[in-house]
Amino acid sequence: MSQPGDVVQDEAESPSWLRSSYQRSAAPMTPDGSIPFDEMIDNGGQVRRHMERLFEGLEALGPGGIRDRWKKAERLLHENGVTYNVYGDPQGLDRPWPLDPIPQVFGAQEWSGIEAAISQRATLLNTILTDIYGPQKLVTGGALPASLVLGNPHFLPACHGLKIPGDRYLHFYAADIARAPDGQWWVIADRTQSSSGSGYALENRSVLSRVMPETVHHCRIRPLHGFFEEYADSLRALAPRNKDNPRIVLLTPGPFNETYFEHAYLARYMGLTLVEGSDLTVRGDSVFLKTLSGLLPVDVVLRRQDDAFCDPVELRSDSVLGVPGLVHAIRAGTVAVANALGSGITDTAAMCAFLPGLCRRLLGEELQMPSVATWWCGQDLPFHSVREKLGQLVIKPAFPSFKATPIFGSRLNSVERSALLEKIRRDPDLYVAQEMVDLSTVPVWSDQGLLSRRAVVRVYAIAKPDGSGYSVMPGGLTRVASSPDSFVVSMQEGGGSKDTWVLGETAAHAQSSRMVPAISTFSRASFDLPSRVADNLFWLARYAERLESGARVLRSLISHLLEDRASEDSPEIQVLIGVLRSLGYFRDPTPAKSAAKAEPPPTIEAQILSVIYDAAQPGSLAAVVHNIRNIAWLLRERISADTWRVLFGLHLAFQRNAPSGPVPLVDALDLMSETIVLLSAFSGLALESMTRGMGWRILNMGQRIERSLQVTQLLQYGSRFAPEHESECVEVLLEIAESSITYHSRYLSSLQTDLMLDLLLADDTNPRALAFQVDRLIEQAAALPGTEAATLTHMAKALRERIGRTAMTRLLARDSDGDFGNLEVFLTEAASELTEISSVLTRSYLTHSQPLSNA
Repeated sequence: MSQPGDVVQDEAESPSWLRSSYQRSAAPMTPDGSIPFDEMIDNGGQVRRHMERLFEGLEALGPGGIRDRWKKAERLLHENGVTYNVYGDPQGLDRPWPLDPIPQVFGAQEWSGIEAAISQRATLLNTILTDIYGPQKLVTGGALPASLVLGNPHFLPACHGLKIPGDRYLHFYAADIARAPDGQWWVIADRTQSSSGSGYALENRSVLSRVMPETVHHCRIRPLHGFFEEYADSLRALAPRNKDNPRIVLLTPGPFNETYFEHAYLARYMGLTLVEGSDLTVRGDSVFLKTLSGLLPVDVVLRRQDDAFCDPVELRSDSVLGVPGLVHAIRAGTVAVANALGSGITDTAAMCAFLPGLCRRLLGEELQMPSVATWWCGQDLPFHSVREKLGQLVIKPAFPSFKATPIFGSRLNSVERSALLEKIRRDPDLYVAQEMVDLSTVPVWSDQGLLSRRAVVRVYAIAKPDGSGYSVMPGGLTRVASSPDSFVVSMQEGGGSKDTWVLGETAAHAQSSRMVPAISTFSRASFDLPSRVADNLFWLARYAERLESGARVLRSLISHLLEDRASEDSPEIQVLIGVLRSLGYFRDPTPAKSAAKAEPPPTIEAQILSVIYDAAQPGSLAAVVHNIRNIAWLLRERISADTWRVLFGLHLAFQRNAPSGPVPLVDALDLMSETIVLLSAFSGLALESMTRGMGWRILNMGQRIERSLQVTQLLQYGSRFAPEHESECVEVLLEIAESSITYHSRYLSSLQTDLMLDLLLADDTNPRALAFQVDRLIEQAAALPGTEAATLTHMAKALRERIGRTAMTRLLARDSDGDFGNLEVFLTEAASELTEISSVLTRSYLTHSQPLSNA
């Protein structure tokens, strides 16, 4: 009898389907026709020992089970907004992260050797960096060519002689390793700048643990969270002050960076503040974070941008990403940066040619994991070797360049080889040649079953908090090529990723996922809200309210159009069209210049569908949803996972309903209802899940200002009806303002304009009324820091007093034209005052920060 969680195979599925399927798909792919090392099955067709547990789990799932799990994994990645932004890709921020459901697996013994080798290599590279930016004995002693160091554009003279705590330049290190046909692991690249991928590795593990829990448990793999806990401890140990509870920020180039998702993900997971360069400033000798409450000192900067961009004053002057004066603050010893500025110099592949000798010289040891054979062309003898064996080599730039791609000598004809050698001869220092490694293959899942792809594994190491060496992540990020004949494994060129499992001796024990240290005092203060983040929260709320208002009006209009009794000339529909026109959704008909050129105006239905679905139309609902999605993306580390899913759900709803042809109005009606429900969920999460800190206050103020403006516009243009149509139009306005039930419970069937205005203007118990919004603005403004809080509070109180003392009878007095002139004036002035409150709030808190009074 099967137990809960068991997967029952289809009768048609063979018990050995996995082996036979993979053997059929594995074909010779090397240039000489030989079969590369395969990570799952040996040359005899047997499953490798360390893959047996996974093999059993996959066999039990069967093709249908794997296919279902894969679809679930893709859905989770999409819902979680896991993306990888390839520059120039038309999908932009929406390009999904490619995860294969078949993990890469390492046995415990093999991984132990890899750990030791990567730890040794990190120690060696850190020692080299310490010398390059210190005494430079390696250069003066001839162990490293001066042109390779001083001629490297990644060498930063401004950082030479900086005092780095504990001489620890390399806090986070990654190595790309590949297996050759003989089973030997080789390092093919070192990443000492600001290596990416560890956050994606963590997300890969999270997803596979959810979609294949029984397989994960059966394989008894080592967990990853302990590595990130030690990483957080290592960063805290760097702090030159406030060691008990330092302020650590993660410096990102911004949302258009290819790995921005990872930056936000790691910041949230490790409890760091995600910042851009504009969020930080240097005052005196210290780095400060700009917040609503003023300037707060920063102790540690975890950078995820190239070091040369980090300080436009002393490094790259054209950078708009960095923090002016950062190098000065490091020199003063008030802030630590990880990795240390200048560490990018050892990213060069040319360094691999010298590492074996440097390892013996500096550590007194042999290099435990060799680099792929490397020749730097800046020396005569290596250049001669390159010339002789160009057909077996890969030519790369000696100094990393984003746009440079490897050149495979085997793919060049004689004329092309001669041209390449001449190019190298003119600037030999700029080129490095490496032996082409015939990468091992791994199984990947596709609609056709299991296929073979070449793979490279990125392994990560962090400096131990006590400075005793390096700890290696028990796993990593396995990347696979995009096609069977591709020798380049790159996410930028369409490659995929795999979770990387390291088998434990026993089942993994549950461990704490605490990512913040215990501190000796309690504090409920929440001051580290950067002004940029506050601005995003403010506009997130405003766009959400704007979207809800438009959706409610459009839903009401579509509902009335779909009713048999309604016609386009009915007073209800005319009021709704007027409201939509006043809100900028519908445009006034353009008079024709001549009768001959007159075109029939678009139908109401066409205008409705355009304002909902046409993202190119400014102010359309689709355009507002796009803005909400982009702002939510900027706030990934600040909003909860549920809040993200709700906001991203809006994006998915409009994406799912994007018309490919004529759209029935009833479908548009359903989309409007779904939009309102999702926005209600967002409001509920903000109300019940956010702590009442500065972020919530700014979000709430944005919501109240926008809702107030929407109410004033609704009433200003919705009250332009003839007296004989009062009851129908009042009913429509109450419906849009979600106040019909309240009104009818008080006044039963009587529909009067004065009662409606009292409910929507002056009733401080109605969450949709203007008075209710202004009361909340007064509360939030009074709680803001700084002297500007008093100004905002005074402005909101003045508006509230005017609402309270305005008599409904005066507002409802019709002028000679039969219009509510006084009401028009009152609402116009109220909207103007609300706009001014928004402007003062923006100037005072969202565009810059004042220093704290005690700073």
